[in-house]
Amino acid sequence: MGIISWIILGLLAGGIAKVLLPGRDPGGLIGTTLIGVAGAFIGGWLSAKFLDKPIQNDFFDLATWGSAIAGSLVLLIAYRLLFGNSRSSRH
Repeated sequence: MGIISWIILGLLAGGIAKVLLPGRDPGGLIGTTLIGVAGAFIGGWLSAKFLDKPIQNDFFDLATWGSAIAGSLVLLIAYRLLFGNSRSSRH
């Protein structure tokens, strides 16, 4: 897959992660998109490194989508733990 495909996959994976974990997140749509793109890359790398399941170059591969969404969920949770309370403490 090309870089544009990874960005689209990340955008969609970030959106799916946001739907699965609703709530207020600092960063809004841009932050969610960046988390999704980074999650797609990290999820793919972790899948290849630790699960011995390299990601295919097919955009519609279920393992590619699963690892991208899982990576996005992990990053979204980490992002909320690190930065989620900063918005609620301001009035």
